[in-house]
Amino acid sequence: MRIRAALPDDAPAVVALRAIVYPYLVRGVVSTRQMIAEPPAGDWTAFVVEDGGRIVGWASAFRNVSSSETGFGEISLLHVHPDHRRRGAGTLLFDTAARHLSGLGVQRVRTWAQADSLDFARGRGFTPSRDLRYSMLETRLAPPPPAAPDGVTIVPLSELDERELYTAYVAASSDEPGDIPSDAISFDDWCYEVWNNLGLDKDASVAAVDGAEIVAFTLVKRDGERMWSDMTATLPEHRGRGLARLAKTVALQRAAAGGVTVAYTSNDESNAPMLTVNARLGYQPVAAQWSCLGVLQGS
Repeated sequence: MRIRAALPDDAPAVVALRAIVYPYLVRGVVSTRQMIAEPPAGDWTAFVVEDGGRIVGWASAFRNVSSSETGFGEISLLHVHPDHRRRGAGTLLFDTAARHLSGLGVQRVRTWAQADSLDFARGRGFTPSRDLRYSMLETRLAPPPPAAPDGVTIVPLSELDERELYTAYVAASSDEPGDIPSDAISFDDWCYEVWNNLGLDKDASVAAVDGAEIVAFTLVKRDGERMWSDMTATLPEHRGRGLARLAKTVALQRAAAGGVTVAYTSNDESNAPMLTVNARLGYQPVAAQWSCLGVLQGS
C-alpha cells in the first residue's frame, strides 16, 4: 500500500471509488480530471492510496479562500474503499493531508465524516459540529413550476453575464449556514469553481430576474443522467417570495428535458427554508455527514 499525489489520469478510478463510498455525490470524470490537472486556489492538492496498483483511497487538502476567516483549511472527502479499511489507508491520507496544510501555515481544519467515520475523526482531535443532509429526487416526480411573481422572469445561465451572477452569488451566500463563512470568494476563484466548471449545465441552471436584477438562482452540475443541485439562493431582500422554489423547479424541469433522471442536493440541518423547499419538491433524505472541526497538532 502506498500513497502518492493524484494525477489527471486517475480521474476514472477516483470517480468509480467515490460512487461506491458517496453514491449521492455528483462529479464526473471530465470535471475531476480538470480539478486535478488545473487545481483550484488555496494550494489545493490531492492524494490517492494504491493497493496492488488499484486506487482504494482519496483525500484533498487546501486553504479556504472563500472566507474572510484566515488560517482555515480543509481535508475534503477523505475516503477509503470499504474492502480496504482498517489497514492504515485512512491514516496515510490524513497524515499526508495534515502535513500539507501545516506547511501552508493552516491551523484550524474542517473535515467531513459519515456516521461510521466519526470515531476516526474524533481520534484525530476533531469534534462533530454541524449535520449536513443529503437528499435525492427522481426528476420525473418533480412538481410543475409555480407561477412567477409579477415582473419576474426565469433566464438560463447561458444568457447571463458572469459578473452579474457573481455579484448575486456573493450577496446571496454571505449568510449561508456553516462553520466557515462563504463571504470572500474572488471573481477568479468563483469562475474556476462555478462558471468554468466543466460539469455546470448552463442551460438547466437558471436565475430569477426582476427587472434587470438577478434576485435568485439555482446551479445544476451534471454527470450524464445524474445532477447535483450545487447551490440555490435568493438575495436577502427578496426572500419570502417563493423565488428559490420557482428557480429550482424550473431547473429540474429543464434538466429532465435534457435527459437527467435523478437529482441530488445537500443542506445544513439548520437551513429550514431550503429544507422546506426541497421537501415540497419531493426530495427524500438518503444520507448525512457531519462537519468536524479540529486544530492540527503542533499548530
